Amino acid sequence: MPRLSEELVPHSPLLLLLPPGPTPLPILGNFLQLDRKNLVQSLMEVSWYGPVFTVFLGLQRVVVLCGYQAVKEALVDQAEEFSGRGQLPAFSKDFNHHGIVFANGQRWQQLRRFSLTTLRNFGMGKRSIEERIQEEAQCLVEELRKAEGTPFDPTFLLNHTVSNVICSIVFGKRFEYSDEKFLRLNKLITERFCVASHRCSQQIIGFIKERIQMQQASLDPHLEKHNPDSEFCMENLVMATFNLFFAGTETISTTLRFGFLILMKHPQVQGQGGRMIGAGRCPSADDRRQMPYMEAVLHEIQRFSDILPMSLPHALTQDTHFRGYAIPKGTYIYPLLSTVHYDAEHHASPEQFEPRRFLDSHSRFKMADAFMPFSAGKRLCLGEGLARMELIVPNASGVSRVPMRYQLLVVPRQA
Repeated sequence: MPRLSEELVPHSPLLLLLPPGPTPLPILGNFLQLDRKNLVQSLMEVSWYGPVFTVFLGLQRVVVLCGYQAVKEALVDQAEEFSGRGQLPAFSKDFNHHGIVFANGQRWQQLRRFSLTTLRNFGMGKRSIEERIQEEAQCLVEELRKAEGTPFDPTFLLNHTVSNVICSIVFGKRFEYSDEKFLRLNKLITERFCVASHRCSQQIIGFIKERIQMQQASLDPHLEKHNPDSEFCMENLVMATFNLFFAGTETISTTLRFGFLILMKHPQVQGQGGRMIGAGRCPSADDRRQMPYMEAVLHEIQRFSDILPMSLPHALTQDTHFRGYAIPKGTYIYPLLSTVHYDAEHHASPEQFEPRRFLDSHSRFKMADAFMPFSAGKRLCLGEGLARMELIVPNASGVSRVPMRYQLLVVPRQA
């Protein structure tokens, strides 16, 4: 923890080199000036200091980045300096620096290389994973048909679909939606997001360990090679799998829910998607080249829904000069991704849902610069390829195979 004299003395030379920001109080920093229940919106209201500003969350120094240009210059143009990972108290007890998401240094580098190689070997962007996703998309459509016109909440159904894809990849099998252990796993993942319960995390980890032990029983122990310098221990394996479930289930299923809601609100988009794919057929990822409009729709859903308004905290790996400021090593960096996706300098009328912003004048798909739903730079989400495949197949399947007649029922949220 930084010393108080370093952080909060008003005339410290270190502070004079930091980006501007509201004056912190001793010990408390700027906590009393920020709404901790809506931190991102509260930080955006402080952005009148400029696209780069400093706040103190207690004793922790934080530099906040707003807008596409500032985020891109930091995470992409100076990727090495901004590649560290800051810690979050709500997760520190769960991960204890294991796994890939909150790891740093040599451990993070080894696990990152291993994860990228493993995802490629699993068939990331290839048919093996695609077939698993298509199978799950077909199961999703069949479950939707079972509603037979009665109102239903798609939340848990979409959670099951996404987490089953991860189970199929990691454990080599999918679960029936009625499987009690599978239902329990998904309930725990949802609860962990809502209430940040360490108890939920431990039960999820217990499920993962149980599945790993079942897999180990079929392995030849003589094939294992001991390397004392390797980070590939059981703890990192368990936590990397936990990372995959935790980061890959709720985020993708929430994006799918937003997608369904947006498509219901914009039936003209739904109709054009169905015509391009063709009714009665589950689309493949290869279809993306033949359906640029649907690709644009999915990108606009991600931009518009903006489900991750702020990236996980980065941390500077060394003393860094950035935009004329001198920022010390270890400073936490909060990139506000909402300010990227709603940057009016790069997105005309950003408050409107408009898929054509991702199409050129010839109706061909074009990637927008200000688009970072998976963050950017060296901490770019490793599961981006999997996430894109998971998004396009269920969305496209739902568009082309579920009848467009529906009734939207709004149910009050329970406390």
